[in-house]
Amino acid sequence: MLEIINDYWLFFLIGQYPNGPIGGLAGTLLLATICLILALPCSILIAIGRTGKNRFWRGVTFVIVYVMRGTPFLMIIFWAHFLGPLVFGTSIGAFWVMVIALVLYESAYLGEVIRAGIQSLPYGQTEAAKAMGFPRTKTMTLIVLPQVMYNSFPALLSQFVSIIKETSLGFVIGVHEFTYAASQVNSILLVKPVEIYAILGLTFFIVCFTFTSAARWLERKIGKSQGVLPA
Repeated sequence: MLEIINDYWLFFLIGQYPNGPIGGLAGTLLLATICLILALPCSILIAIGRTGKNRFWRGVTFVIVYVMRGTPFLMIIFWAHFLGPLVFGTSIGAFWVMVIALVLYESAYLGEVIRAGIQSLPYGQTEAAKAMGFPRTKTMTLIVLPQVMYNSFPALLSQFVSIIKETSLGFVIGVHEFTYAASQVNSILLVKPVEIYAILGLTFFIVCFTFTSAARWLERKIGKSQGVLPA
């Protein structure tokens, strides 16, 4: 195993870059980060729609959430892969197909996280804002969402861990990420699949454990700042 790491550590880290697209662990983290950045505003809109008084938007966001959460992620990847070119009128690279699939899928989950954060706030805050003449948009922007994002940050970081693990499914459409890099190394060596995929699994464990530990630390810190100790 150490010999494989010594010979292919750079390929595991960045893939074929700069002679090709960035891949490996860097590709996985880049893909997950882009997904989180793009999914966050979508999830905020979903959460606002789910908690609003407009029945139409409540219905639309309800359908989005339950369709996305009730569909296997691999199926969403295939939808994005085959429907993306029809929607955009041009071919889409595998990396951006995966971004679209992840944003669609994760927006539903993150939307529920933010919705729970909105509903957990004391109702008196929105009532006080309403009494002062604040419109709902201003109340959400200045009062509700800053608190929700602060309180939900550990959950968002935990969801980032899920995104990192989900990027491995990009292998099925040829996305240059960490699992794809491990598969290429396995195709070169042929006789050491156990060692190669052990490196893959161990690296995923270290990365995910690090982010999960950070999320727990943040949860405890936020809990202490609010005088509440998390269970």
